[in-house]
Amino acid sequence: MLTSSTDPSLRRSPMLHEKVDKAADDLGDLSTTAKDKALEANADDKVVEADTPAPTTAPKTDILESTTGPVWPETAPEHPLTKFYDTFEALVTQAEHAEVYGITLSKSSPFLTKLILQKFLRANQNDLEKATQQLLEMLKWRKDFDPVKAAGETFDESRFGGLGYVLEVEGVPESKNKKDIATFNIYGAVTDKKATFGDLESFLRWRVGLMEKSVQALNLSSATVPIPDYNAGPDPYQGFQIHDYLQVSFLRQDPAVKAATAKTIEILGRYYPETLSRKFFVNVPVVMGWIYTAIKMVVAKETAKKFTVLSYGNQLAAELGPNVPEVYGGKTADLEKVAAGMKLTE
Repeated sequence: MLTSSTDPSLRRSPMLHEKVDKAADDLGDLSTTAKDKALEANADDKVVEADTPAPTTAPKTDILESTTGPVWPETAPEHPLTKFYDTFEALVTQAEHAEVYGITLSKSSPFLTKLILQKFLRANQNDLEKATQQLLEMLKWRKDFDPVKAAGETFDESRFGGLGYVLEVEGVPESKNKKDIATFNIYGAVTDKKATFGDLESFLRWRVGLMEKSVQALNLSSATVPIPDYNAGPDPYQGFQIHDYLQVSFLRQDPAVKAATAKTIEILGRYYPETLSRKFFVNVPVVMGWIYTAIKMVVAKETAKKFTVLSYGNQLAAELGPNVPEVYGGKTADLEKVAAGMKLTE
């Protein structure tokens, strides 16, 4: 039963009233004091934070670099890659060009930049001086030749139709990659040697464009796995080259073909280091093995080790797996249907 506020038993005497009021005032003072102390504590904390020197760290941009995206394993100060990374910007400035294989060399992209630098070190057996010189030459060449532009140019179908394709293949034996890139050079498709090879500059733009297209297919800008040091493991960002000589006459070397071949080998060897996993010479008659020997004489020793000669086209599937066209012993359709080629116009 609720009692009324007028109940005499609930009335307070004046003395009791004063005690209650004083207790309430004391409680209020206590609450205010607690609040003040809390505010003072917070203020003290801020003062301590402001007075305490900030730890010595890299700039904010560097922190973002190391915490977003893949991170390259730390290398010792004397490691060739460490030294290369510390000095590459001078090369970019000197060449007035920073793009390599679709990647812009920059300290703001440490992982991808080191990926490219590592390729040059591996190509030169960790010789920093040689790697530096090759990178500088390559940067200058890419600025002048503009291979990225060449990859998107349109070429005369009557001269280059059916000559080159870039194919994505899965299930390559012994490959650690889920998918690999294979570039096919179909020399037997040449119907007019003079038209195809006679204009050397035009041929080189087509051939370099095809090479650049294959490198673009490697998608290096999305790489997440570091490239091992020289002699410490395979580079996972490389492609296969297939040179098909079906119906090609080896009895006489056309001067234009010879000149185009020599220049192509020079350009690809100098300006596309560590992009070749293996090269297959397909449909080469056994009696023409001298071609393989001749080519070995003009390329780097490490590159020559990657060469394989196959007398018959259907032997290629044993090397690259079943996901190549049937004419190469695989299960897929012809290159014209499953592979990418250069833009062509009649």
